[in-house]
Amino acid sequence: MTVVIDTNVVFQGRGIGHPYHCILDACVDGKIVWAVSNAILKEYEEVIRRKEPESCWHDLGLLMDYITLTQGTMLHVSPQFRFRIIHADPDDNPFVDCAIAGHADYIITDDRHFAPLAGAGYKPQPIKPLDFIAKYRGIYV
Repeated sequence: MTVVIDTNVVFQGRGIGHPYHCILDACVDGKIVWAVSNAILKEYEEVIRRKEPESCWHDLGLLMDYITLTQGTMLHVSPQFRFRIIHADPDDNPFVDCAIAGHADYIITDDRHFAPLAGAGYKPQPIKPLDFIAKYRGIYV
């Protein structure tokens, strides 16, 4: 299974004991493929650097490098087309572009702006983190 993980989920899920942490653990364990693009990595970096010390961005980079080296389940996608599905918050479109280009199954997000993707006819669907965890507990997470 391939997923794109929205910034809010990554940001919160880094905390040990946070309910979303098991999603990142599943990536570390190679149970799910985590798709990213340069635009997504840039947003992760901007949000983490704005809210936390520099070392936190470095730590996330190390985590992604670890997943790449040990599991090979970090998928770097270079979307060639902008689908422009999200109108309410255009900054969310790089996540949609990555998910479609990377043939992801889901975009894991708490952001309601992704709702138009559900009816857009593309394979990736938005799913709330707790719904993803409930649906795939014992299988992927």
